[in-house]
Amino acid sequence: MVSTEVVIIGGGLAGLTAGIHLSQKGISVTIIEKNEYPKHKVCGEYVSNEVRGYLESLAIPIQSAEPTAINQLEFETLYGARILQKLPLGGFGISRFTLDFIMYKKAIENGCTIINQTVENCRFDENHFIIETIEKSIYKAQIVLGAYGKRAQLDYSLKRTFIIKKSPWLGVKNHYKGQFSDNLVGLYHFKGGYCGVSKVENDTINICYLTNYSSFQKYKNIASFEKEVLFKNKRLKQILENSVQIFEKPLTISQISFEKKEPVSEHMLMIGDTAGLIHPLCGNGMAMAIHSAKIASELCVLYLNEKKISRNELEKRYSKAWNLNFKKRLAMGRVLSTILVQQTLTLLVLQIVVLFPFVLKQIIKRTHGNPL
Repeated sequence: MVSTEVVIIGGGLAGLTAGIHLSQKGISVTIIEKNEYPKHKVCGEYVSNEVRGYLESLAIPIQSAEPTAINQLEFETLYGARILQKLPLGGFGISRFTLDFIMYKKAIENGCTIINQTVENCRFDENHFIIETIEKSIYKAQIVLGAYGKRAQLDYSLKRTFIIKKSPWLGVKNHYKGQFSDNLVGLYHFKGGYCGVSKVENDTINICYLTNYSSFQKYKNIASFEKEVLFKNKRLKQILENSVQIFEKPLTISQISFEKKEPVSEHMLMIGDTAGLIHPLCGNGMAMAIHSAKIASELCVLYLNEKKISRNELEKRYSKAWNLNFKKRLAMGRVLSTILVQQTLTLLVLQIVVLFPFVLKQIIKRTHGNPL
């Protein structure tokens, strides 16, 4: 059995951020991540500037990747109605392949231990955690942060309520070479979903879309679905027909759930998508993951280093801070996901957005936070 102060289950954006923050404060951290780095993930790959200052405070060399600077949003409906909206804070485009690898190297530099295994069980006993992996490794920790993503087998053993409900959403992502403005993030509506387009580093276009699985399964494969459904949006058709695919095949993820999740489960602090997933149409998931890691890390420092709060207070404060910062944003995301399932309602809402552009501005405002 290996003892450490903090075990982080999952080494994605939230997990790595927390590992870097905590190790910077002299806390021993073990991150257990099932995949090796670097790795592509289904993701919009746009990061709001609200977290940029925080990332710089952690000395994470984001600029070394030369990310794109994004300050405009282009929104276009299936029927060609278009809005161009300035993003109040703006953000940057960077692939998860690159960003996660940069953060992985920083975590190692800070002294984090990173283990490529899969957690099978985590139990709380006598004020500490026992974590067991499928590979039969056992770890003991004072704190566990859950950062293992949208859904995992561990959710079943923790008996989290959202995991038993089937979700209709499927995500598809691919990288391309082609023509698209560096400073623009595009959101393009198609029947049964929407597609996000933006540039990341190396003059690469990230195209990532979310669709209702019932719509998708009518077609033989992704290529057929895109030609028959996505191409109905003329702007999206133009982008795709004039771009060259980089990946051998698209990445996919199914059962994407926007159901409510608990920020604390069995004394484990949940961060990132493990605590709550905002609809990608809101364009703020990566920043929220980073922000949640900051909140959890700061409270862990109070508990472990400064001994200023009890475990009960740690959990109460985290739940309160999570709800204060993200509850309303997630609620907006759930409203959007509900709307997109219903085609008639979708068209009505999109018409309202086009006729009254300030509605889109309000959605952006309600799903983004202030600079950290």
